[in-house]
Amino acid sequence: MQYRYIGQTGLRVTPICLGTMTFGLQADKKESFAILNKACDFGINFIDTAELYPVPPSSDFFGKTEELLGEWLKDKPRDSLIIASKVAGAANGWFVPPVRHGLTAVDRFHMTKALDGTLKRLKTDYIDLYQVHWPDMSVPIEESLEVLSEFVKAGKVRYIGTSNDTAYGLTKANEVAKHKGYKRFESIQNNFSLLNRRFLDELSTVCTKENISLLPYSPLAGGVLSGKYNQPFCSPNARFAKYINNTNPRVQKQAGRFVNEKTIASTKMYLDIAKDAGVSLCTLAIAWSMHFDFVASTIIGASNAKQLDETLGALSFKIDKELLKKLDEVHEKILYPMG
Repeated sequence: MQYRYIGQTGLRVTPICLGTMTFGLQADKKESFAILNKACDFGINFIDTAELYPVPPSSDFFGKTEELLGEWLKDKPRDSLIIASKVAGAANGWFVPPVRHGLTAVDRFHMTKALDGTLKRLKTDYIDLYQVHWPDMSVPIEESLEVLSEFVKAGKVRYIGTSNDTAYGLTKANEVAKHKGYKRFESIQNNFSLLNRRFLDELSTVCTKENISLLPYSPLAGGVLSGKYNQPFCSPNARFAKYINNTNPRVQKQAGRFVNEKTIASTKMYLDIAKDAGVSLCTLAIAWSMHFDFVASTIIGASNAKQLDETLGALSFKIDKELLKKLDEVHEKILYPMG
């Protein structure tokens, strides 16, 4: 197994990270443990979670994922694994996080409450990488970074990161950290896939120049790149089938961002390319994400252990220049806005 470092940290992680957002909803306790065991048996040492999980977010299930992960962790050597989690934040209007009665913010009060809850649910006394789930436009970044730095000084957090952020937001935060003597964001967790290449603009430049690592989420575009939405019939248990049936209209809207005429057409072309390459599109899509130097670890998810076969297969598959050109040609032919 080859390892990569996150930013300028001592966190040496596997090129694939196991995401847990299905645990406690799509995957019950037994299946969640099976997924965790299979990934770790394969050598994966990096696990990502969040106080908000599982998704779609719900006040009925809030914190359940961390609880399941904590139960699984209790008989494991803690320092053999890199555990990342996130504070919910305000979500910037995407939806109202069903956490702390929907009044979440990245301020001292909410971050302290969030971290205390996460540590309790995970049954651990520290988090390796603590991330802001969404940047908070109402709270000065100075306050957020001051509190996060105090967490690091107290030994409750080793390093900090951000998520769903912009080039401006990431740069502003780390310039403030530099001038104020606070801890800087070592990573950014954003949507990045064959169907969403928005990161390949100023953000990729910031990460490369400043040695900040991207931890891509949704490398399969929420499962679209599995090809299941290209089939005549789609399981009602599929992620975006659940989104469409969710009572929250903002959650429903997310389905159209991922599943639409253009993404389906692109996926069809990618499926043909993967077939010619002798791999599944899942394997190819994960390998594409891992291909970039600014990526430390690509976050994969699963609702059952069997799904890991294809995604973990990306660790042994390399994308050459000819294959990369074919994938880029699809993107150039069918352009679509996704965020």
